Amino acid sequence: MADPTANETPPVHDLSPPGVPFLAPHLVCDGAAAAIDFYAKAFGAQEMMRLPGPDGRLVHASVMINGAMVMLVDEMPEHGMRGPKLLGGTPVTLHLAVPDADAVVARAVQAGATVVMPVADQFWGDRYGVIADPFGHHWSVATPGKDAPRTSEALQEAMRQGAPEQA
Repeated sequence: MADPTANETPPVHDLSPPGVPFLAPHLVCDGAAAAIDFYAKAFGAQEMMRLPGPDGRLVHASVMINGAMVMLVDEMPEHGMRGPKLLGGTPVTLHLAVPDADAVVARAVQAGATVVMPVADQFWGDRYGVIADPFGHHWSVATPGKDAPRTSEALQEAMRQGAPEQA
């Protein structure tokens, strides 16, 4: 008889470095080294490592942002690695919960980001905005409201009251 545990996923502690979440985005950037510098200025990222290939492009790098690992690689179309600019945009938004969304967005803009959605109070109780980094990746930045609704029912009611066109 087959072992029923043979296809189980190993525990997280066996797959990730200590303190690193099990799921991490891996961003393709046209200029990954410059992206590391931008993320340090904009989000206070701490570089974990970078591995340049023989041609100088980064074949792997990682930073810590807001306690989570973000991996990066330079665009290498010849290997199928294309960033948002080469693809004509991104369907993905990375989310940061921070104590002061206004300050983080201002710092990101000063470092070279573009505002996609200005920071504002939202019906769900957060102060929230969206930026595009210089490499085409989108980041939502939010300060969670202290008394913000968190259940599905409370969020539905807040949406009805605060954004009737979406209800």
